Amino acid sequence: MSASPAVVALRPAPTNNLEAFWMPFTANRQFKQAPRLLAGARDMHYVTTDGREILDATSGLWCVNAGHCRPKIVEAIQAQAAELDFAPTFQFGHPKPFELASRLAAMAPTGLDHVFFVNSGSEAVDTALKIALAYHRARGEGQRFRFVGRERGYHGVGFGGVSVGGMVANRKTFGPGLPGVDHLRHTHDLSRNSFTRGLPEHGAELADDLERLVALHGAETIAAVIVEPVAGSTGVLPPPKGYLERLRAICDRHGLLLIFDEVITGYGRLGSAFAADRLGVTPDIMTTAKGVTNGTIPMGAVFASSDIYEAFMQGPENMIELFHGYTYSGHPIACAAALATLDVYQEEGLFERAAALETRWADAIHGLKGLPHVIDIRTIGLVAGVELEPMEGKPTARAFQSMVKAYEDGMMLRVTGDIIAMSPPLIVSEAQIDEIAERLARVLKAID
Repeated sequence: MSASPAVVALRPAPTNNLEAFWMPFTANRQFKQAPRLLAGARDMHYVTTDGREILDATSGLWCVNAGHCRPKIVEAIQAQAAELDFAPTFQFGHPKPFELASRLAAMAPTGLDHVFFVNSGSEAVDTALKIALAYHRARGEGQRFRFVGRERGYHGVGFGGVSVGGMVANRKTFGPGLPGVDHLRHTHDLSRNSFTRGLPEHGAELADDLERLVALHGAETIAAVIVEPVAGSTGVLPPPKGYLERLRAICDRHGLLLIFDEVITGYGRLGSAFAADRLGVTPDIMTTAKGVTNGTIPMGAVFASSDIYEAFMQGPENMIELFHGYTYSGHPIACAAALATLDVYQEEGLFERAAALETRWADAIHGLKGLPHVIDIRTIGLVAGVELEPMEGKPTARAFQSMVKAYEDGMMLRVTGDIIAMSPPLIVSEAQIDEIAERLARVLKAID
């Protein structure tokens, strides 16, 4: 006779009072007083817990490029979870990351032929930095330990990304980070480049700041330079015409690797697969995430040139060439989501669609010029930044107020400092572009 199963006393379910969840990058106290809770989504809209539709003007968090809950992607995730839930990629493998890497390499800028999978943009950046250090060591130049980032750059929340990033709140809160990191000047120049469509006319010479850092530290100590082709999280800052070309030339002259952080700009945001394609400058390493799975499953992909990859493929064949990786690198369900996402991008021509809508988008958003508090507007691809004059003594308050009022009016915005950032899914219609501009105009007229 078998023993009776033990009786387990279950505690009653706690009341969901929102306090247990420490929310990321959020004003927790304000949010929990008046929560903005989303319960569903489809195509261009979220649905709140009280049944209201919210027009998504930000692709979730710069990531839902193909729109929400696309059936092909959902079905691929469901099928993969039922077939193979997990497989290690340390010394073992499964077919999908190999298939996905081949497809990504084929769509990448020429020369970026190898892909290392990670789980987020932050991990992509730390991976890129580690590859850069290890590459120089493999070539006998281990003294190259320095990195150069840029003011107003954002490269995720890992210690590497915070170190090379140039967001003041990150840097002052978490200490010095990696040793030997320096920063280029940012390119934001309201006095010469306000209300620009596409690339600003002025500022290419700011790239020459890299020569100053080379002279200060010695080229032989610098491993890599990392920049966003278009800075996103600090307010949509497109590079001045000629700027990236000059950075590329200086890096080549001194043997520095150039890393592009395309976590935001990748996968169609600028009307091409990557900003490197749109802007005509190819880096040595490129970080991506977000749009690779349409935001459905966490994943990132780091692209590297054949020269970099081959530098590691030396020594005994049974030895690990790069001591780096993550338990979930190339996760089966993430790969399935990414492969289906690439199918949707291709079958629906979404990158080409973004390019075709760029003028309509720019016309609509620049039509907000002259409204209360607007001191600048910047657009490129299907991205826009609307900069507001800060409230005296209350930095960020005006943009935050805009975000809250927009939500109450049925639209999701993203704000950074006193800048409203928008990046709608690439399926946005012309009518929805006009709706985004009209709703934002109402908000700007209503705020203090």
